[in-house]
Amino acid sequence: MLVELPPLWIALLNIIGIPCTHLLLAWWSTALPSSLFSPNSFLYRTRAWERGGSLYEKVFQVRLWKDRLPDGASWFAGFAKGSLKSRDPDYLRQFQVETCRGEFSHWVQTIVISLFVIWNPFPANLIIIGYALLANLPCIISQRHTRARLGKLLIVLEAKTTANASRPKGLS
Repeated sequence: MLVELPPLWIALLNIIGIPCTHLLLAWWSTALPSSLFSPNSFLYRTRAWERGGSLYEKVFQVRLWKDRLPDGASWFAGFAKGSLKSRDPDYLRQFQVETCRGEFSHWVQTIVISLFVIWNPFPANLIIIGYALLANLPCIISQRHTRARLGKLLIVLEAKTTANASRPKGLS
């Protein structure tokens, strides 16, 4: 504990501060420009070890629980990511961008909430770090899984479009 506070203040900071941190950072993330969240950037691109999202299905069984996660973006008039509403490539690319935004938001929430250790004594500081990870890592895993699967779907749709465009037209 770096900052000594009375137990009541610690409790109030944690009880009020942690939910407010989640909400404020989720709101802030929805207000950031989409141009900051490129699925092909170093931070967000799908890595080979993710195996197109299948790693998350095999190791974390993500399909069993991801639909139980809250979608904070929809609370702030952001892009709802609860279900796929279209197979239009532009919509799918925007969906990928929004998974980057969601991942960013949860990484920032993890870091900021972990800073609450500054006024929490041992072992509460370990509980705070554990909470920050447990509350955000499932969301990060879900965002990365969804983005990888959307990438695979886009490749299939674009291949079909290319194949259809190169197919000779029949006589009318």
